[in-house]
Amino acid sequence: MEIKYEVIIYWSSRDKLYMAEAPELPGCLVHGRSYREAAENIVKAMELWLRVAREFNRRVPKPRKTRG
Repeated sequence: MEIKYEVIIYWSSRDKLYMAEAPELPGCLVHGRSYREAAENIVKAMELWLRVAREFNRRVPKPRKTRG
């Protein structure tokens, strides 16, 4: 499944972890010990978020248009 939602990955000094979030999917936030791990985790979390939303007939937001 190709997912085209915005992802933000940043370092959390407080948690000493990389945080990754998909702002268009409320509550879709994960962490990882490395940038790569956070990136892999957010893809899995977005897939799960979308699957559960569809399963429960919840509104699935359309991805925002991006540049490029």
